[in-house]
Amino acid sequence: MKLGIFTPVFGKLSFDEMLAKVCSLSGVNAIELGTGGWPGCSHIRVDSLLSDTQAARAYRNRVQDTGLTISALSCHGNPLHPIQTIARDYDEVFRKTVRLAEILEVPVVVTFSGCPGDGDESKHPNWIVTPWPPEFSETLKWQWDEKVIPYWLEAAKFAGNHGIKLALEPHPGFVVYNVETFLKLHEAIGKTIGVNFDPSHFFWQGVDISLAIRTLGETIFHVHAKDIAFDSCIVARNGVLDNKSYSRVAERSWLFRTVGWGHDELEWKRIVSALRLIGYDYVLSIEHEDALASVDEGLTSAVTFLQRVLLSEPRPEAWWI
Repeated sequence: MKLGIFTPVFGKLSFDEMLAKVCSLSGVNAIELGTGGWPGCSHIRVDSLLSDTQAARAYRNRVQDTGLTISALSCHGNPLHPIQTIARDYDEVFRKTVRLAEILEVPVVVTFSGCPGDGDESKHPNWIVTPWPPEFSETLKWQWDEKVIPYWLEAAKFAGNHGIKLALEPHPGFVVYNVETFLKLHEAIGKTIGVNFDPSHFFWQGVDISLAIRTLGETIFHVHAKDIAFDSCIVARNGVLDNKSYSRVAERSWLFRTVGWGHDELEWKRIVSALRLIGYDYVLSIEHEDALASVDEGLTSAVTFLQRVLLSEPRPEAWWI
């Protein structure tokens, strides 16, 4: 496995400055680039590269000349948004990203599954996680039958035609948020669609991360390295569902943290072991969203921590020697 960095964290830096910053982190071999949607696209001019193959080749060579590879292009958005103009904008970014990934020879595009509204006239997405009152179950069925499956059937075919694997990132707030909801979509869509596995989005749902990895198996196309920490007193009082702003760090039940600052080294060894057992040998892309650590502090700590985990964890074929 290789270590990578999800580069929107360096959004204020130029492309060359970002590359230099990543290269200064010893042991990092890959970058994941945002192409629009919520990650933004500070380090890649999508339209310019799509219209100029020579410029796209030069861009790819510039990355490769530093010794780095591009693990994925990411365009997190909601192409199922009930307001059609918003949905079309996210869908356009997604399709441009797939086309650019093909040109740049990047095998994976990362995005969200999205979330529709509760009807054709809705203005806001409606994330349903309880079967009662009964209209919730009816609406959920409508969402999947009329919006989710039809969209992703066509979108996955589009990606497949361009030789690109889709890695949907399970995330609360969208229709795919855990193992079961992903497998439901995967059964309907097929092998072109897989997972960008981010443990932080599973930890607070009470998921056993290693079990989730072994259940998802070869459908894991890409992995984010991000942790979470709970405030046990607030959890005891309020539980883990928390809609307070991430900026209210002292009041929340949980916070996103740098790897190792939420769960210990043994837990991350279990995660790496589970990934190796399913045959995953691609990139752990570090995503920094830690409000309590600076970018430099968080990334340096994450790289050091994960290098130690990767080096100390034997490969599966050595376990039986």
